[in-house]
Amino acid sequence: MHDVSIVKDLEYAVTPAGPLALDIYRPSTIEPAPTVLYLHGGGWATGDKSDDADTRLQPLAELGVAVASANYRLSPAGHYPAPLHDAKAAVRWLRAMGSDHGLHTERLGIWGASAGGYLAAMVGLTAGNATLEGNVGTHLAHSSAAHAVVNWFSPTDLLSSARRTWLETLILNRPPSVSALFGRDDFESHDAELRSAGPIENVHSAAPPFLIAHGNLDRIVPDSDSHDLFTALARHLVDVTYCMIGGAGHEDPRFDAEPNLGITAAWLKAQLAPTSSDL
Repeated sequence: MHDVSIVKDLEYAVTPAGPLALDIYRPSTIEPAPTVLYLHGGGWATGDKSDDADTRLQPLAELGVAVASANYRLSPAGHYPAPLHDAKAAVRWLRAMGSDHGLHTERLGIWGASAGGYLAAMVGLTAGNATLEGNVGTHLAHSSAAHAVVNWFSPTDLLSSARRTWLETLILNRPPSVSALFGRDDFESHDAELRSAGPIENVHSAAPPFLIAHGNLDRIVPDSDSHDLFTALARHLVDVTYCMIGGAGHEDPRFDAEPNLGITAAWLKAQLAPTSSDL
């Protein structure tokens, strides 16, 4: 286990809704440290970069992977694609400034849970997509590409989520979070937009490696969303690993338990190890 140094509230961009900041949790004895950008959950309407700091972010850093946890615009201040633009800006900031904080910046991972997992997947799948890069931040010359994606229990089928009836939403106790992402409730004539904003629609054979984890008892996001993403990636021969956490629900403590965090840290260290071209 490594001691961890923490630096908080580093501004990485300014948006019309105000400044955006991130916190860094770095294993003190490793420099430069393999680094992953973390994006919190909360249905694109709530949450903060400090969420799960003691149970998730710092423990992963203790296992040898630096974590940069970033805020992004939430509804109603920012609707799609604003949160995605913010996440890409955070990646670019890390590439430009990460070495000043003891981080390895050539190969970066991205990790998210729930709504943050959706953003992480989209960052990983849309590098270089001119319509989704945005112009947030001051480091636009740097790449927003991720070399590894960790996706925990995120929605991937936005069309099905948007088309739940009021009764299905009530019975399943699943909030209409897609409405928060897009800032509206009427999706009847927006099939193409929802599909184009979904991770599965953006899968391609040059995608970075993925580690996907989901609980089989998740009642907020069905495990079929992760399974379908896994299948789409595998069909394109992308390096993808899918972990089903037995007995786990949405944001279940089992995800932050030592076995799963250990798998996540080991996978990230393997994927983010410097290559000969980085040296």
